[in-house]
Amino acid sequence: MDAKQQWSIFSQCVEKMVGEAEIQQKLSAGKSLRVKLGVDPTRPDLTFGHWVVFNKLRQLQELGHHIIFLMGDYTTQIGDPSGRSSTRPMLTREQIEENAKTYLAQAFKVLDPQRTETRRNSEWFGKMTFGDLLSLTRHVTVAQLLERDDFTKRYQANTPIALIEFLYPILQAYDSVMLKADIELGGMDQLFNLCMGRQFQKLFGQEEQGVICMPLLVGLDGVKKMSKSFGNYIAFNDSATDMYGKIMSIPDDAMWTYFQLLLLESPEQIEARKLEHPMLMKKELAHRIVSKFFGTSTADAEAENFQAIFSQKKVPEKIVAFPADRFANCTTWMEVIIETGLYPGSKKELKRLIEQGGVEVNEQRMEKGQEPAFFGKDTVVRVGKRIFFRIQA
Repeated sequence: MDAKQQWSIFSQCVEKMVGEAEIQQKLSAGKSLRVKLGVDPTRPDLTFGHWVVFNKLRQLQELGHHIIFLMGDYTTQIGDPSGRSSTRPMLTREQIEENAKTYLAQAFKVLDPQRTETRRNSEWFGKMTFGDLLSLTRHVTVAQLLERDDFTKRYQANTPIALIEFLYPILQAYDSVMLKADIELGGMDQLFNLCMGRQFQKLFGQEEQGVICMPLLVGLDGVKKMSKSFGNYIAFNDSATDMYGKIMSIPDDAMWTYFQLLLLESPEQIEARKLEHPMLMKKELAHRIVSKFFGTSTADAEAENFQAIFSQKKVPEKIVAFPADRFANCTTWMEVIIETGLYPGSKKELKRLIEQGGVEVNEQRMEKGQEPAFFGKDTVVRVGKRIFFRIQA
């Protein structure tokens, strides 16, 4: 493709870009660009929020540009403060390594592994001395760091900001120096860090990287950004059943963003879809996404399963079964549900779900979180829309 054609793909779905002129100039010169994405392995799962950025990487990869997937195994020990109202909890080295093992396999569900360079920032930070780190901090002022929106809000609210959090943007910026990145991708919440990379590259005599910020995908609640911290996410490693069910649970207004950012449909295509029945469109969205991860036949089976459970109110044929003696020490249904390990939320969230009528025992709706648990010969419990289990006496 010529530079103009490439630019139309570069700019598709992008929310903000910095250094556009430099990027276009490099494209016009026919240069293969070094495109960086850094991800910290804070938890085992990548989410569909990451998929938005991976889609852009895959597009640029198919244009012939060099993709660098950077594992922030060193910076995870600090914790990215972007969008946070509190300091992240520390992870052990073992936890970080365990999480990192799964990230590449998940990323390569979208990216081409043969054309992706994978790196870890412990390669350089692990060799730095304390003096080396201090020399990096000379280039940034406290006033500059407090310009970050999330730091400003926390400072004004008298919410503690750990000094180590101030180091994170500096280390992320130095990653770009070490990788000689032409472009760095991230979400809009990463804008400050990405621009810091431009500043550091200039200090080290390099050309400043272009910055591409992708929109933040809204989570299952349709309000907050999709985040593992908020628990409103769909993970790459979710089962086909969970993935299909979660997509079907998103608010109607939110699904158009999923069509645009995950399936890369144009605004014109989406406007045409809005003329159709929302339920039909959401089923198509769920089917197409599950097909991408598991294949068409699995997506067909999940569509039939969803129809049977939610439209015809049938219990799934295959559900987890537990012997009644497992719950010998449980006196309430809340305790029973937590003991199964199937419910991913907190006790507070489960209590609220029960009080809202979201839990049934043998098709009888529960009303109180502390309702006493009694088992019949065969008891079927539904928790929310997707969790079913059987207790056999």
